[in-house]
Amino acid sequence: MDPAISATPDSKQSAAARGIRTVAFFLPQFHPIPENDAWWGKGFTEWTNVTKAAALFPGHYQPHYPADLGYYDLRLTETRHEQIAMARSYGIDAFCYHYYWFSGKRLLNRPLDEMLADSESNMPFCLCWANENWTRRWDAAEHEILIAQNYLPDDDLKFIRDLTPYLSDARYLRFDGVPLLIVYRPQQLPDPRKTASIWRDYCKANGIGEIYLCAALTHGNFDYSAFGFDSGVEFPPHNLTVRGRDDRLAFSQPFLGHAVMFHDIAESYLKRTYTTANVLRCVFPSWDNTARTGNRALIVLNGTPANYEYWLSEAIRRTAMDFPGKERLVFINAWNEWAEGCHLEPDQKFGRQFLEATRFSVLGISRWTDFSDKEIPEQEQPGGWSLLGHLTALVTHHYFRYKRRLIFKIHQMPRIKRIVKFLLLR
Repeated sequence: MDPAISATPDSKQSAAARGIRTVAFFLPQFHPIPENDAWWGKGFTEWTNVTKAAALFPGHYQPHYPADLGYYDLRLTETRHEQIAMARSYGIDAFCYHYYWFSGKRLLNRPLDEMLADSESNMPFCLCWANENWTRRWDAAEHEILIAQNYLPDDDLKFIRDLTPYLSDARYLRFDGVPLLIVYRPQQLPDPRKTASIWRDYCKANGIGEIYLCAALTHGNFDYSAFGFDSGVEFPPHNLTVRGRDDRLAFSQPFLGHAVMFHDIAESYLKRTYTTANVLRCVFPSWDNTARTGNRALIVLNGTPANYEYWLSEAIRRTAMDFPGKERLVFINAWNEWAEGCHLEPDQKFGRQFLEATRFSVLGISRWTDFSDKEIPEQEQPGGWSLLGHLTALVTHHYFRYKRRLIFKIHQMPRIKRIVKFLLLR
């Protein structure tokens, strides 16, 4: 028997008995909208990216094909009801929908609006404002912008007004008794503390009451308190601190991305400490955004149901240990990020194994006592490469590796970052 697996289920308490609820991030990209038609071609949805993915090395699991739910369309009520029934039956307590709002213009909002109007969609939910630019490279950078976050003077008030129907709904997720709102990149707000104050004042004056603001810990942000927020939520694989393993893979073309091991990321998150204490844990089942970014992808090796089950069960256990007797949330990234190889929804390789792993973890009967999949499988070397091809791939690979390291270091030094940005914009 594998030493990482228990002979019998343990007797730990369930997440519910410990006051812990699980929340899965939900992507509403699976239906066409006029803007995506114009930018990417008629009928574009997230499935368009998913089906175009190709394996980059022997044994690379790409593309990811859906199983039970098929290539669904989120405009269909039946799809929404089936997703809710599936999630609840495997231990997911709420969905956190990504909310796309650009100075009053909303995108991908139809599934959310129709869910709000449908009393039979009996799933608790909350919102995460995905406040970043949309770009052609899917990296939220400042080049090839499709639609930008402009942060106009009256946006703070307009935004919270637009959220009133959601925050007032009986199904809206409450933490410490008040509605929970997540902001994906609070560090991008011109004056986060002022924004938070405007939101709080509006909610108090308009019958919502207190509001609980949570900062996603993304893009080098590790401290929610700097923004005047109440807590932070981890958002793996952001803020990576682990070494790459791409030199161990036999890529079929020059690889400009980053390949890391699942257990390295998970262990780094489980051991992570913060200067501010109120951080909510988050895990992912797997990650590989080759479908969106091709050979610039972040590929997480060994994103298996067993590894995910251990990470989630440990996140729940440590949350209960760190906050005994308190209501807490544990997040999962994500329910359906198919183009990022990150989904609990069944696929044709694993079926419902990630969902079953979720249920075992939530019930406190995880079968694993360690990460079971830690090795890189043996691979054949790619054939047909010329000497020049090998040299080009080698130089390109190391150039981008050191470039990434330099950029990461600069992001950790705000003063140097400001100087570099000033010089580049001159």
